[in-house]
Amino acid sequence: MKILATLGPASRDRETIAMLLRRGADAFRVNMSHGDHATHAETIANIRAVEKDLARPVAILCDLQGPKLRVGTFADGKVLLQHGAHFTFDRNPAPGDATRVRLPHPELFGLLQNGQRLLVDDGKLRLVVIRPEADSILCTVEVGGMISDRKGVNVPDAIIPVPALTEKDRRDLAFAMEQHADWIGLSFVQRPEDLAEARRLMGGRGALMAKIEKPAAITTLDEIIEMADGIMVARGDLGVELNPEEVPPLQKRIIEKTRACGKPVVVATQMLESMITSPSPTRAEVSDVANAVYDGADAVMLSAETAAGQWPVEAVTIMDRIAAQVEQDSTYRTRIRLAETPADATTADALSASCATIADTMPIEGIVIFTGSGSSLRRVARERPAAPMLVLTPSQKTARRMALLWGAHTVTTRDIGSFEEMIAKGKRFALRHGFGAAGSRLIMLAGVPFGVPGSTNLLHVVTLTGNELDTPN
Repeated sequence: MKILATLGPASRDRETIAMLLRRGADAFRVNMSHGDHATHAETIANIRAVEKDLARPVAILCDLQGPKLRVGTFADGKVLLQHGAHFTFDRNPAPGDATRVRLPHPELFGLLQNGQRLLVDDGKLRLVVIRPEADSILCTVEVGGMISDRKGVNVPDAIIPVPALTEKDRRDLAFAMEQHADWIGLSFVQRPEDLAEARRLMGGRGALMAKIEKPAAITTLDEIIEMADGIMVARGDLGVELNPEEVPPLQKRIIEKTRACGKPVVVATQMLESMITSPSPTRAEVSDVANAVYDGADAVMLSAETAAGQWPVEAVTIMDRIAAQVEQDSTYRTRIRLAETPADATTADALSASCATIADTMPIEGIVIFTGSGSSLRRVARERPAAPMLVLTPSQKTARRMALLWGAHTVTTRDIGSFEEMIAKGKRFALRHGFGAAGSRLIMLAGVPFGVPGSTNLLHVVTLTGNELDTPN
């Protein structure tokens, strides 16, 4: 299990980043919703400096804000909406009051219908449309409360015709590409087409992670997974627009479908929320993290806990301890194998599945995977083998990107040119990185001819003597 930690004011200095990596973090999220490009550039530079110091590939995910809907402002900054009262969203730019406020999203006028819901401030307030018109939307307040300037609005009963990328997102995406971000998080994905523009602007650089946080995305989930490089179960907004009891089974379904496609899946939002202010989590939060590990997610994510919380290092430490405890459970292996991951009718898929079978049948200390693009690793990782994976790649880009995958320890090294070199280098690096000792067996997976992407066709089992010459790369 990998840990994706969000960096912010509480954690973006080099010393804290190094501590987070030593305590269990594997990748870092840069939240483009907050801060400016100069601050983000400094954060990314700090990550890369620590990465060099620790000689360990680290994945960076730049998370785009996306088209968040928000109300306008109020004359007094906030008002109290009474249960059962009428309230109007309109196009009038004047400050709002207890009867109305501007809704600066013209695409919603003419779209909403009677009976559809508007959820304000992460669902704390709920209104129902009773008279939609060209310039105003009259609602009844079902659940009242305080509403203040620029609070977010969710519309769970309609697909909103807004582009997946705002102008801010385009600027942030260009910045992330200049900074060589490994992953881009695309927020509020509603349909497969939402991924197209981001793909075009990325130009083959980096990997694209679709964030599932809109109910509309569930109807085309298979297509979204197919078009994305990875999936994030963003339970914050998803939990606002769905009934709370619907989220856990949906989380399991998304994890299972994404794993079956051999792509990384991250579970995010409110995992150790109480640790923003407390040095220890609640028991319910511990169970939540543990369930994501039992489900076979590739990574779990910390948000404000590490970005702005009082205990960022402790949050990572505890999350790592939870994952380690689950992975030692005698039922863990059975549970993560409950999801079906049928192999395609290819040599590469057959050999990747065989790695897991061999590791189940005989004592295997590690699976050494030689890969250029990371495709071999993705195939093996989706099987959740009983042995850890040592990934040797000549591509720094691949090593960093694959740092988010379940069970993968990535190392950048020169490519191999022969079978003999594969065996010698695989043994040498296994010893160097703690994958076994004298007498340990390893599986080696590669492709011939060497250096050709997508040619995985070689599986070999070797035994370490413990005396392999530890020559330079």
